[in-house]
Amino acid sequence: MSLKMMTAGYIKNYSDKIKRLKELLSTSDAVVIGAGAGLSTSAGFTYSGERFRKYFSDFARKYGFSDMYSGGFYPYKTPEEFWAYWSRYIFINRYMDAPKPVYSALYDMIKNQNYFVITTNVDHCFQKAGFDKTRLFYTQGDYGLFQCSEPCCQETFDNESAVRQMMERQRDMKIPTELLPKCPHCGKPMTMNLRSDDRFVEDEGWHQAAERYEDFLRTRKNGRILFLELGVGYNTPVIIKYPFWRMTAQNKAATYACINYSEAVCPTEIEKQSICIDADIGAVLNDLRR
Repeated sequence: MSLKMMTAGYIKNYSDKIKRLKELLSTSDAVVIGAGAGLSTSAGFTYSGERFRKYFSDFARKYGFSDMYSGGFYPYKTPEEFWAYWSRYIFINRYMDAPKPVYSALYDMIKNQNYFVITTNVDHCFQKAGFDKTRLFYTQGDYGLFQCSEPCCQETFDNESAVRQMMERQRDMKIPTELLPKCPHCGKPMTMNLRSDDRFVEDEGWHQAAERYEDFLRTRKNGRILFLELGVGYNTPVIIKYPFWRMTAQNKAATYACINYSEAVCPTEIEKQSICIDADIGAVLNDLRR
């Protein structure tokens, strides 16, 4: 399939797209949701601007960065400073609820359908909104998990208690040394379970979720499937976007729907099987529910 020729789909009118997508949501044999960072952005999980200033103004003044992503890569001089930043980052982006009910709206729309979710998001918003854990595949990790930095084992560890202690006891942008997380097996420093290099731990739960996702696709590959892509960009297109395009092209009964502000396109090869909506995801979900 060519990736050079792109189109915004053959349905041009917004109201017609909403009508067609609403119809597909109720008539498809299965709905496969592929979610990227744009979905959480629509839900209010922004990493710069007012939200950054609200929670990280002290770090911004001291270190000079202006968004949360930059702060995550800053070369802090001590692990106490590093974990002061990251515990705050994890707490507001994993253990606090999203400012807008976009995930809840999506769940209300999809909960009675035969669905599965694959996502590169690591903020746990799907489960907090009520999505069935056995129908979710978090490919890139979870802010709520630690792993050994070595790693000495293919195991992850829940971090909520540790993160909350770091939040409560940090002073002057440092945590107490005794709160530095260490691997219970080898004693090496812990790190976040986020895919950034070949040390990312794919634990037993990760492999079980991957197997359930593959089985869901395999057993429905010739059915009327709606591939619903929400806020997926081009940082890691091989995980969701390109496979959705390929599977749509291979199944003439399938439909590819992309909702993404400023990035809603598809290859010409699947244009007549596609619905591309260039708009805010939350706004589109509201229109679909009317």
